[in-house]
Amino acid sequence: MFSDLAFPIFEESIRDYHKYDNVDQPINNPYPKDDIKHLLYLKNWIDTVQWHFEDIIRDPQIDPVAALALKRRIDASNQERTDMVEYIDSYFLNKYQDVAVKPNAKINSESPAWAIDRYSILALKIYHMREEATRPEATQDHRDKCQAKLDVLLEQKQDLSTAIDDLLNDIANGDKYMKVYKQMKMYNDEELNPVLYQNKK
Repeated sequence: MFSDLAFPIFEESIRDYHKYDNVDQPINNPYPKDDIKHLLYLKNWIDTVQWHFEDIIRDPQIDPVAALALKRRIDASNQERTDMVEYIDSYFLNKYQDVAVKPNAKINSESPAWAIDRYSILALKIYHMREEATRPEATQDHRDKCQAKLDVLLEQKQDLSTAIDDLLNDIANGDKYMKVYKQMKMYNDEELNPVLYQNKK
């Protein structure tokens, strides 16, 4: 099952990041570029760095100039994340391109890679909630509440992994078909964001 392949790679990426816990730490992807594992590791690394960007920018003492620079990095990271989802969907489009789609086949509300995107983020939520549920200096009440949340996240992991595998099986069997729309994000585009193109005048 694809979910059984993906989740341990997400966990590996998260562990590797936390060896340094530094948003500027260069990635050292252990998988060859022509392997889907390479894309999965890279996808989660981007998510993990962005997770920590989002922590840093919420520091009430952050310098405003530093916050603006960090916001620019978050925007760039969001674009990378979207691009990576599209790369993963391209992998699936290629993998299932010869499948005979059944006449009554249906389209799914999201592509496989966008479901995998949620799966990657879920791996981060589980990692950090587990940290909180076992943090020694936290109160027992805090740990108990975090353990309850962790239990929900683990249930969500099971449900989402089943949904991803079911979707891929349906596509492989021709019961569903893929139709991928590029995200066409506008806020980073100098030709589409009014603030950016007006400043070019």
